[in-house]
Amino acid sequence: MITFGVEEEFLLLDPATGAPKPMVEEVRRTAGLGALAEQGEVQDELLQAQIEVATPVCWNLEEVGGHLLRLRHALATAAESNGCLIAATGAAPVRGILPVPVTRTPRYLKIEDEARQLVDEQLICGMHVHVGIPDPETGVAVLNRIRTWLPTLLAMSANSPLWDGRDTGFASWRTIVFGRWPVSGPPPYFEGLADYERRLETLVATGLIADRGQVYWQARLSDRYPTVEVRCLDVQLRPDDAVMLAGVVRALVATAIAEEKAGMPPAPAGDPEVLQAANWHAARYGLNGTLMGPDGRPRSSGDALCALMRHITPALEDSGDLREVSALSHRLLREGTPADRQRRALADGGLPALTTLITGSVPSV
Repeated sequence: MITFGVEEEFLLLDPATGAPKPMVEEVRRTAGLGALAEQGEVQDELLQAQIEVATPVCWNLEEVGGHLLRLRHALATAAESNGCLIAATGAAPVRGILPVPVTRTPRYLKIEDEARQLVDEQLICGMHVHVGIPDPETGVAVLNRIRTWLPTLLAMSANSPLWDGRDTGFASWRTIVFGRWPVSGPPPYFEGLADYERRLETLVATGLIADRGQVYWQARLSDRYPTVEVRCLDVQLRPDDAVMLAGVVRALVATAIAEEKAGMPPAPAGDPEVLQAANWHAARYGLNGTLMGPDGRPRSSGDALCALMRHITPALEDSGDLREVSALSHRLLREGTPADRQRRALADGGLPALTTLITGSVPSV
């Protein structure tokens, strides 16, 4: 069984205005002192109105779901006791008049100095899935094999349609905001581990980026853990949708590892500009349009999800996740993405209804 873990980022909002509220120090301290969060599970982020949680290493979906519920509850309780709310949305629907201060660490202050406007607008929240790999060489092979599936994963997770109080026209505005950093979007195709390391070392050595942590590809090798880290996902409204996506990502990585061990040739690298355009298209439409399949041809979103499920079904069966992931993916097709739910809430009840949706009580998995 392949281990995995999840990181989720959230916004801290003012209950009265719905605007981001810079309370991360207070909320983190309160959550860390509570019985529901252990040391290191609640972390700072770039801006003082953002906060992140990280699950321990998990073996199954039940563990992931339990930890996500526990950590969301810890954050919600800590936020409420400090006069704010946590919001599970990929982008701040409303921004305040003044920029949110940067978290006062040397690294974050340096990033602010180099990219002030980008930092000011980094009021976005993602979900990262770490999946264990046997060695870095295999990890690079995994990146090559999963990169063409990233637009489908992105479309499934879309949860950031609003910005400055209005509809952006994008299902995942977070993806567009994040895409302005120098090294972002889908990863390139690598000739092997040496090629991967050479590219990262060149980026840092030339001073184009400050450190390897600023390699913001949507999938990369983690420098902290022996994992592949998939980063293309918006944070999810519901923890059970986060559980579904974690299961899909683990199965996708497991499938890639199995194919690599069996000596199966990877899919053609394809043209990088096509994959980049497919990623933009997925951010624009979510599941309400076509998606590019791994063969480079557009297909309906329903067909794309079916193709993904067929591809990972053996891995889901091996892990015992097939029934749960299949049921939740069918619900996603039936109800739409979290971005669709945000738009419906805004249309039905305006910003108050939207704020209620994204800060609502923690549901059960």
